[in-house]
Amino acid sequence: MPHELTIKTAPFPAKSTGALVIYAADGGKPEGLGAEIWTATGLDWDKVSAAAGFKGKQGQVLDLIAPRGLDAARLLVLGSGKPADAGTTPMTAWTDRGGSLAGKLLGARIKKAAIVLDGADVTPERAAAVAAGLRLRHYRFDKYKSQKPKDGENGDLEKLSVTLHVADKSAVDKAIADRMATVAGTLIARDLVNEPANVLGTLEFAAETEKLADLGVAVEALDEKQMRKLGMNSLLAVSQGSARPPRLVVMQWNGGKKGGAPLAFVGKGVVFDTGGVSIKPAAGMEDMKGDMGGAAAVTGLMHVLATRKARVNAVGVIGLVENMVSGTATRPGDIVKAMSGTTIEINNTDAEGRLVLADALWYTQDRFKPQFMVDLATLTGAIGVALGQDHAGLFSNNDELAGKLLAAGLASGEKLWRLPMGPAYDKMIESRFADIKNSAGRHAGSITAAHFLLRFVNDVPWAHLDIAGAGMGANSSEVNTSWAPGFGVALLDRLVRDNYEEA
Repeated sequence: MPHELTIKTAPFPAKSTGALVIYAADGGKPEGLGAEIWTATGLDWDKVSAAAGFKGKQGQVLDLIAPRGLDAARLLVLGSGKPADAGTTPMTAWTDRGGSLAGKLLGARIKKAAIVLDGADVTPERAAAVAAGLRLRHYRFDKYKSQKPKDGENGDLEKLSVTLHVADKSAVDKAIADRMATVAGTLIARDLVNEPANVLGTLEFAAETEKLADLGVAVEALDEKQMRKLGMNSLLAVSQGSARPPRLVVMQWNGGKKGGAPLAFVGKGVVFDTGGVSIKPAAGMEDMKGDMGGAAAVTGLMHVLATRKARVNAVGVIGLVENMVSGTATRPGDIVKAMSGTTIEINNTDAEGRLVLADALWYTQDRFKPQFMVDLATLTGAIGVALGQDHAGLFSNNDELAGKLLAAGLASGEKLWRLPMGPAYDKMIESRFADIKNSAGRHAGSITAAHFLLRFVNDVPWAHLDIAGAGMGANSSEVNTSWAPGFGVALLDRLVRDNYEEA
């Protein structure tokens, strides 16, 4: 089905033969140009709003069909919340406003709309946030649905054209172009996570990363022979039960000072996870096509950095494997030696993501000597039990990096919650037969998984983001109705923008 969204900007005044959209704050009425447009209808605001029960709360809509005095077919008045919040509302609220707007336009079967964005609080960045919310909410993943729109006047219902009427068109256009780079990366991550595993295997995922070369990203993929030579027996233990070959993909963006230490982002890329010999229950196993959400986020982030020509050196490393059951699969009780030399007792083959990350993290710090490493992984079901889907779990060996990530989470709307680490938890992963074991059982499952990863970061500042709850099957929001939200792209782009880009 076509899902086309066109977003344009134009100066005032706002006119539309389709729908005209203005805003009213909580407890107030349309102001500025919105007030002029309302006045043209000749209607009494107090009577109409009272009759409709419209109070201007965020998400409320007042819909007038064929309003008198206007050329528009419809006039929509959207609630924008309390006026007192206008100067302090986080940027995410403006993104939500755009998402809510997209939902209302699609729900009302509107194909063309002109939006009035005026007032001292409408900065170019906030107007761009509205545009971003529109694009994020409009996203659909239905490429495999065979039913096509019926012929007739509503056959192209999903083709939506929106014009944002703003005070400074040039400044808003620039802000939108910048913000849409982040949106594009998020949508790439959504597409990757939504794809079924029979379509997106390890080689197919690696092929998707190669497209980044067109943007100036250097992409290389290590095959099984190369990884075996490097001693990546931890990662290879996960892949050995699958007919699909493993890959370690390295993506480099060099937008900063030549030779400067890069920022490193590492992603778990298990394209499907049966649990291996420690097989998962059948119920819900189909969701394991999304067990590469961390790798998807890293790929989306590298697209963002290259698209907006970020003034920073960054490397993205993703371990791509499939965890299957076969005669060659790793058994519980097997012991392998990781690239670092650490021996691992694999007592649970369903604790496979940390085995992949162990070698990916060690390889990254050893080769690139980065300023820091952040890994993202749909690692543990325990994190969903602890935090649900509203926050991802944050674990770190560096308070400064953790603080920056927490702030970036609040600014981007992709929120994090830091969980504890300590010697008592680290002791839980000690093994009777090897240096460590890959699973310490149910208690503190997300924390002990983080401690396992900590063994492979050396002395590099590091943070682990467990996105198993927030990265797939997330609750619908103002900006996302997709099963895959693309969590992590906007968060890490915000981290880079706010703290590490060179002047």
